[in-house]
Amino acid sequence: MKFLKLLRPKHWVKNAFLFIPLFFAGEIFKPDKLLDVLVAFFAFSFIASSIYILNDYRDIEADRLHPVKCKRPLASGAISRPAALALFIICVSAGYAFAIMVGDKFVFVLSIYFVLNILYCLGLKNISILDIIIVSTGFVLRVKSGGVAAKVALSEWLVIMVFLLSLFMAIAKRRDDIIIKQDSGKDMRKAAQGYNMDFLNVMLALVSAVIIVAYLMYTISPETQARFHTYRLYYTTLFVIGGLLRYLQITYVQNSTGSPTKILYKDRFIQLTILLWVLSFYVLIYLPTDKTFFE
Repeated sequence: MKFLKLLRPKHWVKNAFLFIPLFFAGEIFKPDKLLDVLVAFFAFSFIASSIYILNDYRDIEADRLHPVKCKRPLASGAISRPAALALFIICVSAGYAFAIMVGDKFVFVLSIYFVLNILYCLGLKNISILDIIIVSTGFVLRVKSGGVAAKVALSEWLVIMVFLLSLFMAIAKRRDDIIIKQDSGKDMRKAAQGYNMDFLNVMLALVSAVIIVAYLMYTISPETQARFHTYRLYYTTLFVIGGLLRYLQITYVQNSTGSPTKILYKDRFIQLTILLWVLSFYVLIYLPTDKTFFE
């Protein structure tokens, strides 16, 4: 169990972003492409776990000062450093073994993610603003990897929306670090020295507004309407706004945005907005066969 905790399999849900290009291409039920993306999912998951191990290995002392991170296997002493390094090598080997099965282009994109996150662990995470940009870029690379694995083209709108949404969540997480700093008087990460509550609140408001405007522009763009054979896509903005407002409520009212993954697993309101949003696009893309139904 302690080794499983070090791998953080709960965070593998982030790699579901790899399935987004296939879903929006209307090919999610093609077995060969779905299998390729599934293999890519496991490749990304093992590589992501190796990054978590490396990050925890380098942050042992800092994590021991954190009220939550102090319980991590390495920080608590439940797992030794040599054992963690051995598991790191196993994860990297497994990740690339799966990646090779997908193809060379996928290996290339996965390698960019791997190297970028190694640099993040080695010091780039200590540079404020750059740290959240790298985290957001990681999600864009997930989507790009999914497109490469499924051999489908990516829309520039998809890349923009994924980057903005992940940036929004990263900012909210940094705000949680500032709250912990105010309570304990200690910086939970070096990059936190470049943030304060006012700055993060402004960034959250700015990015959330840009997300809504960008999404509306996406739904009403002629290219998007032609692709989905309907002008009613803007109805789905309701779910996007609902999800954002709920996340902001958790951030500002409950002061509890330490882990976006934890929120996704536990918050029923956000789960419902995501489910309804996915279902609405499922209906538009896959049902009915006569697309004039939506015109």
